[in-house]
Amino acid sequence: MSNLTEIRWHGRGGQGAKTAALLLADVAFQTGKYVQGFPEYGPERMGAPITAYNRISDTVIRAHSNIYDPEYVVVVDESLLEAVDVTAGLKKEGAILINTTRSKEEIIPHLKGYEGRIYTIDAHKVSMAAMGKYFPNTPLLAAIVKVTGLMDEETFLREMRASFTHKFASKPEVIDGNTAALEMALKEVR
Repeated sequence: MSNLTEIRWHGRGGQGAKTAALLLADVAFQTGKYVQGFPEYGPERMGAPITAYNRISDTVIRAHSNIYDPEYVVVVDESLLEAVDVTAGLKKEGAILINTTRSKEEIIPHLKGYEGRIYTIDAHKVSMAAMGKYFPNTPLLAAIVKVTGLMDEETFLREMRASFTHKFASKPEVIDGNTAALEMALKEVR
């Protein structure tokens, strides 16, 4: 039996879906997992739909293709619910995580009959409260870790803070803001 977890991210160019997938891969790698994190682009322009992917496993990953039947889907921009079939191939045993202010009941009619678990988070609210700017990828990154249970939350926060410290050593406000967004998102996912 495989312990492979596959995640598909749907976003728009410039929203950070690719960055979130790469950060998740990096953090999972730091905890000893085998990982893949990669994007797929359509028209390469700001605002165009993009897809990114993660594979995370305790054993070597031999697949090197897009992910067509993921356990989890993350929707960074809820307008994509009308533009893209975000539930295509999504396993019923899995879950979908959507950045929205709407309730699950309001979202269900837009999911093309998907019968699995549905999680929501208002990444705009979390991002603005923690960072003062809208970066939906940071709250969604924490939310998908919570939904999947891929790793212990304390380990995730510690590894993410280390990553932020390495990348933004000269900007402590960025480190603190992103860390606060992660912590808040872990509590806000519904």
